Amino acid sequence: MKLRFSKMHGIGNDFVMLDCRQQPFALRESQIRDIADRHAGVGFDQLISIEPPRDPSCAFYYGIWNADGTPSGQCGNGVRCVAAWLHRAGALAIGDTVRLESPSGPVTVRLLGPAEVTVDMGVPVFEPARVPFLAEAEAASYAIEVGGETLQIGAVSMGNPHAVVVVPELGAPSLFRQGPLLTTHARFPAGANAGFVQVLGRDHLRLRVHERGSGWTLACGTGACAAMAVMRRRGEVDDRVRVELPGGVLVIDWAGPGHTLWMTGPAAFAFEGEWLGKTAAR
Repeated sequence: MKLRFSKMHGIGNDFVMLDCRQQPFALRESQIRDIADRHAGVGFDQLISIEPPRDPSCAFYYGIWNADGTPSGQCGNGVRCVAAWLHRAGALAIGDTVRLESPSGPVTVRLLGPAEVTVDMGVPVFEPARVPFLAEAEAASYAIEVGGETLQIGAVSMGNPHAVVVVPELGAPSLFRQGPLLTTHARFPAGANAGFVQVLGRDHLRLRVHERGSGWTLACGTGACAAMAVMRRRGEVDDRVRVELPGGVLVIDWAGPGHTLWMTGPAAFAFEGEWLGKTAAR
């Protein structure tokens, strides 16, 4: 099997991009896992297919798969890479605003430069049933048992479920135990991305994210949006926040409940390649 691809990343959150505009996406879950292997494959946090839109109001559709082969509903760093990829392909010009279709629904992107994109990530969803998160009523904070400890979390969907935990310091060993447990917690029926956030000021957050299906990542765009949304809803940050992740910085703007949230950040090409299949790769 020969498969042409582009390797891209958004502040370290890396992707294999597939051009499926003329041919349908047809990879099996096992093939996705093979390509994701960072030793015998290409390696990625998510694989993204760029396809014709299902929704006629959108210019293109993009599909998202995690490194374990499972589908994902949204990826903030990934959609910026989609916009930059479309620019390189001649389908999007600098200054253009275009509506794209994600697995979770339409998003609007604006190409600020060849490697700088701002994205309308939609209205954050806090209603537990829609996250989904098992809770009797909506609240700004929930007590949840994780590995014998009680954590206070915020629960929100930014196209995929997020658990947000405020911590005093991101280097605590307990975080690396709690992240995987929170990602697969029974109160998140569809799993969740676990975000640990340190508040450095009303306009500055620091974040680490353990993603469902991919593990610890250098960056998570929807995780940055989720952290800002939870903290803004609690009144602890302003309407524009710099979110510092291990791979770099994203800027998140949100006026508050009822408004859409905007994320701005870079997208970069690493290389182009051809996947030859599991046997040839090894």
